[in-house]
Amino acid sequence: MILTELELTHYRNFEHAHVQFDQPIVLFVGHNAQGKTNMLEAIYVLAMAKAHRTSKDKELIQWEQEYASLSCRTERRHGTISLDIRLTPKGKKARINSLEQRKLSDYIGAMNVVMFAPEDLGIVKGSPNVRRRFLDMEIGQVSKSYLHAILQYQKIVQQRNQAMKELQMGKPYRDMLDVYNMQMADVAAKVLMKRYGFMGKLEQWGQEIHAQITQGKEHLHLAYHNSLPVTQDMSQQEAVDVIYKHLTSIQDREIARGTSLAGPHRDDIEFFINGTNVHQYGSQGQQRTTALSLKLAEIELIHQEVGEYPLLLLDDVLSELDANRQSHLLQNIKDRVQTFVTTTGVEGLYHQTLQQAALYRVNQGTVVRET
Repeated sequence: MILTELELTHYRNFEHAHVQFDQPIVLFVGHNAQGKTNMLEAIYVLAMAKAHRTSKDKELIQWEQEYASLSCRTERRHGTISLDIRLTPKGKKARINSLEQRKLSDYIGAMNVVMFAPEDLGIVKGSPNVRRRFLDMEIGQVSKSYLHAILQYQKIVQQRNQAMKELQMGKPYRDMLDVYNMQMADVAAKVLMKRYGFMGKLEQWGQEIHAQITQGKEHLHLAYHNSLPVTQDMSQQEAVDVIYKHLTSIQDREIARGTSLAGPHRDDIEFFINGTNVHQYGSQGQQRTTALSLKLAEIELIHQEVGEYPLLLLDDVLSELDANRQSHLLQNIKDRVQTFVTTTGVEGLYHQTLQQAALYRVNQGTVVRET
């Protein structure tokens, strides 16, 4: 998968930018607050239909403008694909090859990306919500059925919570709550089975990569912390039955709290190195190595699932990694993954892979390729 063209209008601090790419490694170089990260973010938005740093689309529209538009052209194994998204205060519209997609879930997956920024270290040391979002975004890229399921699940949880609040006020919503219990059990089972499958593949790739980075000294293990009594060896129907029974058993406690206390929206991932919980007891170096291993594992997993390597977006992350981790990162992507890198300068970039990169200067919302 290769990104060959990117065009932005009224996006963040870019009035207009039209850039073409013909190299596997692209460097966006410039001082801070000039728009380097905005370039990477735009690629991410075109892939995921949402930004990496904010959930508010209006923040992506240039100040005092009524809209922002983003478009790109990619070369995939089955041909050329054009993508474009138009953002307005009222919402967004996404098109593939000029055809508007009725649902954003039908759009996502046309271009695959892996983003690695300093804040992604939060996958290991941040809150459970960060890790759940990581799961949802990455599985959703390669599985439309998961994307549909998680969106449906979130809607059911909202409806279920509202029904419990109505019950708190004495309204006769007990039968409606049971309907939501059945619906939630069915969709939660689908979400959990997909998550278990994804975790197994991610761990497989992550263990191999982590062992390479640490020269075999560390063994990485991923564990899914489930708030429901569902195991990965259950059939989907067994999972549905177990979830429904559990939701019924905790129903009175949930009504008293007015919220859903169990389900995929309450789950977490735990990371262990040589049996030790990295989140709680790992060193900063171990946490960074774990995050790097996960990101490189994502690349391999997406390749395995869709038959092509995704685009890799590295937002000022090289400065966060020591020479050993930088070397493993760049060796893993060499000649396989088109990579976009932001950096404030090229002085400390001595790796051969980066020496062959195309360099674009970003300054006050303009981007120019250096020859």
